[in-house]
Amino acid sequence: MTQQGAALQGYNNELVKCIEDLSLQKEELNKQIKQAEEEKNKLQHQIQVLNEQLECVCEDLAQKVASRNELDKILAETEAAYMKILDSSRTLLNVLKKEVGSLKSTPELKSH
Repeated sequence: MTQQGAALQGYNNELVKCIEDLSLQKEELNKQIKQAEEEKNKLQHQIQVLNEQLECVCEDLAQKVASRNELDKILAETEAAYMKILDSSRTLLNVLKKEVGSLKSTPELKSH
């Protein structure tokens, strides 16, 4: 019976050792889980900050594109109006040259 008691004591010691090893593994795993959760929270915060920055940049970009489009429209209208002015000026100059040419050929201006 002593042999059986010794065997039982040996099994008990091994079981206690195994339980202690499992407890140590669990503690180590809990540390790793805590670190991973902290890293996850840190990354989620960074993502939130970056998303807010992205939103601001997108809004700013949209405003700038709208302003540029408005400037493009104003520029196109101004250039078209300027071309009309140039065309009118050229027409006026041609008419004026013809009128002056006609006046020079009249007898009243020739005698002076």
